[in-house]
Amino acid sequence: QVQLVESGGGLVQAGGSLRLSCAASGSSRSANFMGWYRQAPGKERELVATIIFSGSTNYADSVKGRFTISRDTGKNTVYLQMNSLKPEDTAVYYCNAKFPYMVPMYWGKGIRVTVSS
Repeated sequence: QVQLVESGGGLVQAGGSLRLSCAASGSSRSANFMGWYRQAPGKERELVATIIFSGSTNYADSVKGRFTISRDTGKNTVYLQMNSLKPEDTAVYYCNAKFPYMVPMYWGKGIRVTVSS
């Protein structure tokens, strides 16, 4: 019954910023893994950033220094702050999460980010 809902996408000019949010509902426990992936037209889905329950984070080389992943465990929400956006960042961004004692990895439906030059 877990659902993930992304928000905060849209159109922005190169050099601008966006903040994506992903709220998880339907679980009585906090997620032990949450992350962001993206898929650009004609390309495979790729990992952008992850965060685990301890707070440890990991980033793709292409976004290091520009993107920051964070979470609010009480709200079961993960955020992706995106700064210094480039046209190459244009993609559909997907949130995912894993919960204790639950087998599936849950995915949001995706949200579009478009960066104009």
